[in-house]
Amino acid sequence: MPVSSAYRPEPRFFDLGEAYGDAVRAADFPQTILRFRNDRAAATVGLETLTDAEWIARFGRFEPLPGQPGPIAMRYHGHQFRTYNPDLGDGRGFLAAQLRDDQGRLLDLGTKGSGRTPWSRDGDGRLTLKGGVRELLAAGMLAALGVPTSRALSLIETGEPLERGDEPSPTRSAVLVRLSHSHIRFGTFQRAAYLGRDDMVEALVEHARSLYHPDIAAGDVPGFLRAVVEASARLAARWIAAGFVHGVLNTDNLNVTGESFDYGPWRFLPHYEPGFTAAYFDRTGLYAFARQPEAVFWALTQLGGALKTVADAEPLTEALNGFGPAYIRELRAAFLARLGVSSLGEAADQRLLDATLALLREGGEALRWEPLFFDWFGGFASSARALGGPRGKLYQGEAFDAFRFALFEHAPDRPERLEAALFARPDPEEMLIDEVEAIWAAIEGGDDWGPLEAKLERVREAGEARG
Repeated sequence: MPVSSAYRPEPRFFDLGEAYGDAVRAADFPQTILRFRNDRAAATVGLETLTDAEWIARFGRFEPLPGQPGPIAMRYHGHQFRTYNPDLGDGRGFLAAQLRDDQGRLLDLGTKGSGRTPWSRDGDGRLTLKGGVRELLAAGMLAALGVPTSRALSLIETGEPLERGDEPSPTRSAVLVRLSHSHIRFGTFQRAAYLGRDDMVEALVEHARSLYHPDIAAGDVPGFLRAVVEASARLAARWIAAGFVHGVLNTDNLNVTGESFDYGPWRFLPHYEPGFTAAYFDRTGLYAFARQPEAVFWALTQLGGALKTVADAEPLTEALNGFGPAYIRELRAAFLARLGVSSLGEAADQRLLDATLALLREGGEALRWEPLFFDWFGGFASSARALGGPRGKLYQGEAFDAFRFALFEHAPDRPERLEAALFARPDPEEMLIDEVEAIWAAIEGGDDWGPLEAKLERVREAGEARG
C-alpha cells in the first residue's frame, strides 16, 4: 500500500486496554461510491498517495491501515440535555486509526455511519448522505473561520435506503471519516467515575495529559482540568465570533482538546439573535447561540465532578473558576481576529467587542452576521469598501459611530490580506441554511455534486485569504 514517508501510525488509545472500548467490524455495504476525499488533510498524515481504490478499501470497507490494530468502538457515558445516560458509546462509529501529522500532533481517524456496535441500542449504525454532506460543509466553514475543528477526510456513499423520522425517507446512506485531534470526551471520564473505577479515571487523565496537554506535570489532575477549561473557553469564544450554533452540546460531544466535532443539527446565524437554536428538538433553547458558553461551562463542571474521585475538590473548583476570565479573554481575541485588527490592550479591545455586538443587535435582520465582519475586515483600511458596498446604507447612527470609533482605534493586522480577490467581491462566503439545502437538493435531485465542490473550494479560498 503506497502510504507516503509522512505516514506515522501510533495507535495510543489502544494502550488503555479493553475496558475503554470494544473491537468491532464495519458494516458490509452494498456499494462504496467515493464522493469526497480531502487530499490536503490526507497529505498531513501521509495518506494522499492512496489510489481511489485503496482509499475505498480503507475508508469504505475499513481494511486496517498499516500498523493499526483495527477499529474500536469507544465507551463513554454522558449528560444529554442535562439528563445522565449510562447507555452511550460509539453507536454508529468507531476509532479506525491514530497517527501523527506533519506537526507532530497525534490525530484520530474516526468514523460516522460505519455500522452497528455494542452501543447502537435501537439504532441502525448508519449515516444519511445528507448528514455527511452537512458535516463536510460545517467543518469546512469552521476551519475557514479559525474555529478549532475536526476535518472531514472522506465521504463514501454506501447504497442503502435509510428510514428517518425527521426527513423524507427512504434517503441515501454514507460513511464519513473525520480527522480529529482526539475523541476522548468528557463522558469518557464520566463513565469511569460512574463505575467507581478511580484507577480508570487516573489512567485516562495520564493518557490525555501526556498526549494532548504535555506541558502539565504528571499527576497534576487540577492542572489537566485547567488546560481543558482553557481549550474549551477558546472553542466557545470562537463559536460565538463565527456566529455558529453547534446544536447538541452534551458531555459526549465535547472533548479534552477543545476541538469542535460531530456536527448534527448545526446552523450559522443569519443575524444577531441570542436565542437562535439549531436543533428542532431543543425546545427550551438550552443550547441556543448565546447560551453555548454556559453549556460548555456546565459540561466542564461534570468533568470536574468525575475528576473529584482522584483529586481534591478545592483546586478543581479553582480550575473551573478560570473559565469565565478565559472565555472573555478569548472572545476579545476572536472578535479582533474576525475584524482583522491588532490588540490595543484589554480596555480598548473590550470596547470594540461591546460596540460590535451592539451594532449587530441594533442592525437586526437587515445586518447579517457574516457580512459585517467581511465589510470591516482590516478596520479603517476597509472604510471605502464597506461604505460604498451593498450594505453601506446600514452603517449609520449612534451604534455605528461607536463601532467605527472603537474599530479605528485598532491598527489593521496584516493589511496586505485585503489585496486578496475575496475582498474585491461584494459579499462574503456564508453558510446559511437555504444554501445548504440547495446544495443538498442538487445532489438529491440530479446527483449534481458540482455546487458542493464549488462551495467547499470557495470556503477554503476565503479561509486562506483571511489567513
